[in-house]
Amino acid sequence: MLQLNLILCPVDFSDFSVRAYRHALSLAKHYRAKLVALHVVELHRDPYLAFAASASLYDEACQALCDNGRQQLQEFVRAHTHKEVQPEMIVTMGVASDSILLLAQTNKADVIVMGTHGRRGFDRLVLGSVANRVMRTAPCPVLVVCKAPHDSVATREEHVHHLSRILFCADFSPDSEQALKYALSAREEYDAELTLLHVLEGPALDRKEECISAATKKLEQLIPPEACRSSKLMTAVRVGKAYQQIIEFAQQNQADLLAMGVRGRGALDVAVFGSTTYRVMQLGPCPVLAVHR
Repeated sequence: MLQLNLILCPVDFSDFSVRAYRHALSLAKHYRAKLVALHVVELHRDPYLAFAASASLYDEACQALCDNGRQQLQEFVRAHTHKEVQPEMIVTMGVASDSILLLAQTNKADVIVMGTHGRRGFDRLVLGSVANRVMRTAPCPVLVVCKAPHDSVATREEHVHHLSRILFCADFSPDSEQALKYALSAREEYDAELTLLHVLEGPALDRKEECISAATKKLEQLIPPEACRSSKLMTAVRVGKAYQQIIEFAQQNQADLLAMGVRGRGALDVAVFGSTTYRVMQLGPCPVLAVHR
């Protein structure tokens, strides 16, 4: 099984941060991992700094913003943390996505847990949001939390999220194969049900059954021999628009977690709005674990 030793959770004090932080707490407790709570002070978003009359006033204003951010982070952690996990708190200045990625790399984070957007509501729809950039370029998997899972046991005191049903979305790419390793590990760790799903987009009507049969065989070939006999491991093939079918399947089967691969890191890939992973991440009914090579 894969081990989690360090979990990084960016915090911007929004409701989405609270949900992500609770998931991070749950993971830290389950895996006995170190949790780092990070708040990034984005100076370029503060209009008052533009009116600083001198360098000394500017420095004072920056320090005041950092002090305020540090105080807010301490209050946030105190309000949402249970006794069994005591996170390290870090406050830094910079661009949010750059700071998150740098800290994840320098601290060798095993997973980043974050909300889909913070204060800016349009970030759910606008290309280039913090979560989207982090998801595509992070040195580790990213667990993106938007809505609370349908039946996660999350008490105010313990914030425990137990995984009962995991959905792995397969497109048979190398990134997808890497995501499967995490899905299989989580299945074993939580003794959860795992479904391997592939969506066929637009096969010819006269070849529909043939394509479904071929996809089913490819899914079965992904299953390790030692897991083949498990009654908690299943396959499914659907036909239609990938993100729509994935979301619908996750809702119908009450998935607690979606595991998906993220294709590529090239400029063209990053610039294409509405990738399957990004749409599922924003519109799906449960957290999404995005994994790339």
